[in-house]
Amino acid sequence: MRMTRITGSAAVAVAVLSVACGSDPAVTEVAATPPGGPIEIAELVGQMRDMAWAEEVDAAQELIEQQRPDQDAASPRWLVAASWLGRGASFAERWDVAEQYAREAYDGSLALLGDRELDEERQLPTALGAGIEVLGRVLNARGDRAGAVEFLSAERERYRGTSIETRVQKNALLLSLEGQPFPVLDVDEYLGDPPTSADALDGKVVVAYFWAHWCPDCKEQEPILAQLHENYGERGLEIVGPTQLYGYVSRGEDATPEEELAYLRGAYQERFPVPSWMSVPISQENFLEFGVSTTPTLVIIDRDGVVQLYNPGTLPYEELSAHIERLLS
Repeated sequence: MRMTRITGSAAVAVAVLSVACGSDPAVTEVAATPPGGPIEIAELVGQMRDMAWAEEVDAAQELIEQQRPDQDAASPRWLVAASWLGRGASFAERWDVAEQYAREAYDGSLALLGDRELDEERQLPTALGAGIEVLGRVLNARGDRAGAVEFLSAERERYRGTSIETRVQKNALLLSLEGQPFPVLDVDEYLGDPPTSADALDGKVVVAYFWAHWCPDCKEQEPILAQLHENYGERGLEIVGPTQLYGYVSRGEDATPEEELAYLRGAYQERFPVPSWMSVPISQENFLEFGVSTTPTLVIIDRDGVVQLYNPGTLPYEELSAHIERLLS
């Protein structure tokens, strides 16, 4: 999912986002209320989120500390609010503040895990995942990239099999994958023709496009990939499109793996045909190993099989073509 930073005052940021997202006007009114009295914890989380994207660090810190005496600072929702402040401070490169609130989210989450599983509720993974993410960024910002990667890799192992595994792995790869050999993709199933073998990719520039059938940003990215194929396919560009099964089909209807595969090969293909020039391996393992918690995720590999770009999110044609031109030359 693409996310846009918003500048300006926190109240303006809240109002803009509320209108854009079709929020209830009453919610907007509460969110824009000057701090002073206690507010609902859900509203506090919303304000911390909006202030984070707007990089309103001082205002957010003042608000959360004003609310601390009136809230349960050990609750998962409070920890989510703290984690948003940690993220916002990291966006603004206010590393001391980022560490303070990321550490609160992290340590508070660990305390709660003493009597519950991580994925028993929705809020706790959000708080813990953000805490880990920001603490890794803090280490890297202070010049300890190796320590950041070691920390994130250890946390990935610690929470392997949980909902935050791919998020933690993504943050580890953002610091470590570029310059490394591109691993061989796993293939459980596939769409269309059999996936291109690793040997057949030798000597080619490769764009690996990790996508999801439910993802609107992926559908925006696909015409850009088609243009890249048209312009560079004969010069040695190969595009592969790994995806995975999600357990549902159109309109969020639950589906078994067999039903979802049938949907992808049938009704989905009729509406959104997978191009013949893109092989599509299907495997959850690829998404775990490449930290694909954001779709699309784009990876560019040079002729020697070395990763030159790892990008969670969409990219415009101009930026992709500049990388590809350089690697094909």
